[in-house]
Amino acid sequence: MPRSLDIIGSKTKAVAIIELPEELREFEPEIANAAMKIHKNVRSVLAKESGREGEFRNRRLRLIAGDPDTEVVHREAGCMFKLDPREVYFSPRESEERERISGKVADGESVLVMFSGVGPFPIRIAKKHDNVRVTAIELNPRAHNYCVENICLNRVEDRVSALLGDVREICPKLGRTYDRVLMPLPKGAHAFLDVAMPMLREGGVLHLYHWAQEPDLFSGAEELIARCADGFNVHLETLERVKVSQYSPRVWKIRLDSKLIAS
Repeated sequence: MPRSLDIIGSKTKAVAIIELPEELREFEPEIANAAMKIHKNVRSVLAKESGREGEFRNRRLRLIAGDPDTEVVHREAGCMFKLDPREVYFSPRESEERERISGKVADGESVLVMFSGVGPFPIRIAKKHDNVRVTAIELNPRAHNYCVENICLNRVEDRVSALLGDVREICPKLGRTYDRVLMPLPKGAHAFLDVAMPMLREGGVLHLYHWAQEPDLFSGAEELIARCADGFNVHLETLERVKVSQYSPRVWKIRLDSKLIAS
């Protein structure tokens, strides 16, 4: 069995996503059947066909065995997320990261989640805190629709607002600032720092996700934030540097937390 195997779904219906080297493609049926035999809840097996690409940063997935209906309800930390991994981005591996972020949010905070997808960050935050207000913005219409449905599934309609569109167009029209701004784009979030920076109120915290290469994982992201902050005549202090997950040898997805301390 390949080591890179993600399972998305529930105990009754799940999808397995595998990554196979070219030399194993001829054994796809055997590998897919083995995955479904080992994991009894897996009804479909998908193979990764590309990296993150396109406007919506999705990955092309090819069905190699099982049910062509790959829509599932993923259960995580008492939450339910309905989605089809062939149409939207979702990573079950980031459950612990979502828990860490949810734990940082304080009651009464206002939170902006850019690139919110099917709503894992906004909903996890809202389920953990009764007195928060979360704004979720997503460009992919399919992901947005799932987010709206998931908000209802998890009964957090009073705490989460989902908006469809480009953050560059929506954020300037919101007419407010936030205690916390999340930028969980799989790749390229730094290109939107100029959008995120004005949305942060003084004393607020920015969570920037970034891909970086060893041995220096964090200085590049810190320089990007500092350069953008200079353009707005503000200063951000680094609070925490976190290695979130390893993408490939020596390449990591990192998180840099920064606090706006002067404006």
